[in-house]
Amino acid sequence: MKNRTKNRTSKPVKIFWRIVLLGFSAFVLLILLANWGVFGKMPSIEDLENPSASLASEVIADDGTVMGKYLIEDRTHVDFKDINKHIVNALVATEDERFYTHSGIDGKGLARAIIHLGKDGGASTISQQLAFNLFNGNRARNPLTRTMQKVKEWIIAIKLERNFTKDEILALYLNTVPFGDNVYGIRNAAKTFFQKEPDVINIEEAAVLIGMLKGSTLYNPRVNPKMALDRRNTVLDQMVRNSVLTESEAARLKTKPIALNYKKMDQTTGLAPYFRMVLGQEMKKWCKEHQKQNGDNYDLYRDGLKIYTTINPRMQLYAEEAVGKHISYMQKILNSQSNIKKGTVWKGRDDILEAAMKVSDRWKNLKREGVEDADIKKSFYKKVPMKIFAWNSKRETDTTMTPYDSVKYHRQMLQAGFMAMDPISGEIKAWVGGIDFKTFKFDHVNVNTKRQVGSTIKPLLYSQAIEEAGFTPNTIVQDVQQDFGSLGLVPNTSSTCTGRSVPMANALAWSRNCASAYILKQLGNNGNDAAIRFAEFLKKCSFTSKIDPYPSIALGATELSLYEMMQGYTMFPGHGFNASPLMIARIEDKNGNVLENFLPAQRKEVINEVTAYSIALMMQGVIKNGTGQRMASYGLSNEIAGKTGTTNDNSDAWFMGYTPQLLAGTWVGCDDRFIRFNNDIGQGSAAALPIWAYFFQNVLADKTLGLDRNAKFSKPEVMSNDVIFDYMNTINAHSTAPAAGENIGNGSSEDYIIPEMPPEEIGAESEVPVEKAKPGEPTTPAEAKPKPQGQVEQKEEKKGGFLHGIFGKKKKKDEETTEAPKAVMPQTDGKKQRR
Repeated sequence: MKNRTKNRTSKPVKIFWRIVLLGFSAFVLLILLANWGVFGKMPSIEDLENPSASLASEVIADDGTVMGKYLIEDRTHVDFKDINKHIVNALVATEDERFYTHSGIDGKGLARAIIHLGKDGGASTISQQLAFNLFNGNRARNPLTRTMQKVKEWIIAIKLERNFTKDEILALYLNTVPFGDNVYGIRNAAKTFFQKEPDVINIEEAAVLIGMLKGSTLYNPRVNPKMALDRRNTVLDQMVRNSVLTESEAARLKTKPIALNYKKMDQTTGLAPYFRMVLGQEMKKWCKEHQKQNGDNYDLYRDGLKIYTTINPRMQLYAEEAVGKHISYMQKILNSQSNIKKGTVWKGRDDILEAAMKVSDRWKNLKREGVEDADIKKSFYKKVPMKIFAWNSKRETDTTMTPYDSVKYHRQMLQAGFMAMDPISGEIKAWVGGIDFKTFKFDHVNVNTKRQVGSTIKPLLYSQAIEEAGFTPNTIVQDVQQDFGSLGLVPNTSSTCTGRSVPMANALAWSRNCASAYILKQLGNNGNDAAIRFAEFLKKCSFTSKIDPYPSIALGATELSLYEMMQGYTMFPGHGFNASPLMIARIEDKNGNVLENFLPAQRKEVINEVTAYSIALMMQGVIKNGTGQRMASYGLSNEIAGKTGTTNDNSDAWFMGYTPQLLAGTWVGCDDRFIRFNNDIGQGSAAALPIWAYFFQNVLADKTLGLDRNAKFSKPEVMSNDVIFDYMNTINAHSTAPAAGENIGNGSSEDYIIPEMPPEEIGAESEVPVEKAKPGEPTTPAEAKPKPQGQVEQKEEKKGGFLHGIFGKKKKKDEETTEAPKAVMPQTDGKKQRR
């Protein structure tokens, strides 16, 4: 009887233990199969030692400030030593209390989760969450698939614990976890929500950030401030429970509101947006040509590259301010022009407006929604509320108008391009591609944007004449229309030719077209030889655009980019050496390893230093006594060499100028060339030169930039004496009638309303940079801009006198004036001033 009972009890026990053993064996087998990758690829030891997540690439200025990012996920790396202990304490207390005692899997937490079916919290440790963030991606909804994911997380968590220290795991976790608003990683979260580096975050800020991990949108302080506050206080309670914060301190902190300082940096905000757009295009090319150790190409948006640029933040802000100050003023004058006010400028140009409508966001969006073209077009003639570009500090305003009128309004905006660079090192210091990146994405500086350059081509022609034809600044040239046989007359009208013989220095100072045609003709024996030689010389000067070799190129009737013009001009302050413009100083990977160093710039000798010095002196004559005299109105008394440029019909206004230490150039015009000024106010001396002057007022006054106001152009030792300098100082500004560009138009004083107020300080488009590239450094904004030195005080002028100065009564030919030319507005003395 006893044996029978014993057999009855032992059988269920045996079955039970068999089930347990079978289950355990199945579980072990499941773990092994998962580890072997049967249920999906598992990370290798190498992958674990080099965990990857999409890291935003950072664009860094020459002083270490982060200008912007290229990203898919807004994530940057920070070391554990640069993470404040408050963040670590809040994280461990809230997410994984036994983090420092388990080996990847928390047995007590797992048992609790199983017994209570997850009602009292899950069992995922920080190591498991890191495994999920790094190697799984999306959480599966299917229970079976999710179970397999969980098993893989356990395995990876244990491997992470074996390969990394606890501190390294915490740093990896904090660098990969999402914080809302497409912000990933503790550094970007601290910067976005509090404008601080993670090493200076205080306790309550740390609690806010860690609280967001439970629900990045639900507890986002920008979106749900009340819920974020409650969640912050819960985190503080957890810190008390884990003895990293006292109850009294927690009670005090709970009374504080969330002091949010939200500012998100993305691909459009930040410093120098036009520059960063062009830089991004260049970096994509670089990534296609360079591989990582595993053979894959670098990914600009995922690999966390650090791109150290040559941009100087202070110069960049000064450049943007200069463009805003002058173009906003000139826009008022253009808007008062009769054909703009009446809208007659658009007569017969419906095709241009229709093409503009079809590339607008409104048209594209309606097209995607399936709306017919005819109905889309009708919608453009109905008034709707909208934001449009406006010249104010925000560069926008709310209004109600038809989308059709909005298209016209924005196309009538004057645009500008400005670039400054070190002519010796080639480093680009400032880049302004337009008036507002948010509204107008088209960049007017880069090598692919070309406009006719007008008279700014002449210093290059004159340098070839000195270098190859034996000319000197004192060589007498004929200001006479030139006949190039079958190629025609240059210029095409003799109305601006004086017929006089003048020294070449004088011809450059007053930008004589006919004299330039004469000089070109001396470079060749017959036909088109001279133009061919000049085109070849321009290629030698590193111009990459196609230049058709016709005689008219001597007058600038060729399209080149501001970028190319800057490189071509580097040989004048560069003692004859041409320097390639540099956007990038070096590129590093996410770990700080230098991938490529671009300094120093490539330089090649194009002309000798005597020629370069001669051109610099003649271009000083342009500023002192020629078409650039207006520079004196801005109080810039240092040595400046420059050249104005204006194309026919005032479609393009240029000014290229330099000091011994810095070169800068600017272009002004409308994207539609038929929208232009109808009189001399559209010439380079009035439309472009002031931007250069405003910029240099500020950079020379800013002692932190290290520019010497007293720097001189160095005279080559081989020159025995300086006959040019004495000669240039004796040029009489009115000794010969200044010439004007051909076909400027027939505007009158009635075409314009000159603003009674002087140009306004609009401010820079870019935000003042505050973020440092290296974590842990103080994040202080740029210092207040110093007051420009030597700036001429703007005196109030009567409107009538101002107009009289532009369009007033002619003076006698030999009449001289000692009055400085008016700032901004062209001085004409009733005559056509040369561009």
